[in-house]
Amino acid sequence: MLKRSLLLMALMIGFTSTLSAEEQEVQNTQQEKEKKTIELPQWVKNIKFSGYGMLQYIGQDPEGNHSNTFNLRLARFILDGKIGDFDWRAQIQGTNATGPGQPTVQLVDLYAEWRRYPEFKIRAGQFKRCFTFENPTHPITQGWRGYADVINKLSAFGDRTGERSSGGRDIGIQFSGDLFPNANGRRILHYQVGVYNGEGVNTKDYDNRKDFIAGIWVMPIKGLRIGAFGWTGSRGQMVDPNLTDPVTGEAKTRSVEKNRYCLSIEYDLNDYTFRGEYVHSQGWGAASPGNNVRAIDYSKGDKADGWYVFGIVPLIKGKLFAKARYQCYRNQKDWETSVNQVECGLNYKFTKNLEIHAEYSHVNDRTLADGKHNYNLVDVELDFRF
Repeated sequence: MLKRSLLLMALMIGFTSTLSAEEQEVQNTQQEKEKKTIELPQWVKNIKFSGYGMLQYIGQDPEGNHSNTFNLRLARFILDGKIGDFDWRAQIQGTNATGPGQPTVQLVDLYAEWRRYPEFKIRAGQFKRCFTFENPTHPITQGWRGYADVINKLSAFGDRTGERSSGGRDIGIQFSGDLFPNANGRRILHYQVGVYNGEGVNTKDYDNRKDFIAGIWVMPIKGLRIGAFGWTGSRGQMVDPNLTDPVTGEAKTRSVEKNRYCLSIEYDLNDYTFRGEYVHSQGWGAASPGNNVRAIDYSKGDKADGWYVFGIVPLIKGKLFAKARYQCYRNQKDWETSVNQVECGLNYKFTKNLEIHAEYSHVNDRTLADGKHNYNLVDVELDFRF
């Protein structure tokens, strides 16, 4: 009996030892796995990569200057993220539509925005100026071969003051918010105020005078916005041919004023989009807008204005859209310097990330020689997102 008991105890001890060794091995394996697994912080998990490309064919027939070409209109690569109550964005652009002193690849957006409260948000960095409804619109969603001329010239795309083409952007800080929610929670008043260098993208303030831009709009019914904007500022170190150094004879530089306002209305709901804006500018322009030029051209006057109206409506819901636009830009706020365009076309969405835009434009450019004011333009674009 004693031998049996001793044998049973030895077997139990051996079995227990085997279990302990196996448990220890499992535990060691788990610890090794935990060591190999690196837990990423939440802000890294929140980073999203996206982008889009716009491929273009454009043909036009001004007398004596016919042209047609394929064009890589635009490519952008975007990183979006979130850190606590802050959203951030970094966006790089590549384009062949450049001017003197402008890189083919450049940083266009780099900003962070504190968004804890819808009533009061703060954005700092490089981003869209808070001027006009059309300026911040995505270039694909905007639906046309380009932004209206008045937006290009007076909202810092190819600006009248000659600053480099900046897609309506500048470096600064902006405060904005949405107020007065109705019974359905839809807020009916939006405001935004921005302070900027006034020189465009990736450029310091040359005259230490900041641009101030403010906008406000009301949304009385769903889909409808009625707004107004004001802008006062300057562009520094503009070469003035009327001011010369008495010793060297070289032209001196000075700041050029920018005083602008815009009146806007838009209805955008259920695939129907209608928008109209009028923009007025006071301040001397440069010899070549949007090409990083700093020479004042007094012959072009110190006032300019323009407007556009357009409609985009669905023919097949979510797929096929018809569009029409009228626009006018007057470089000296008179009809002799006006460029008028009547446009129509179709947009077709293959998927939510792939669409084609086609349009015809009849152009009446009164800055051209007599008898050569009118010409035709055809544009086709293939746009994709990823």
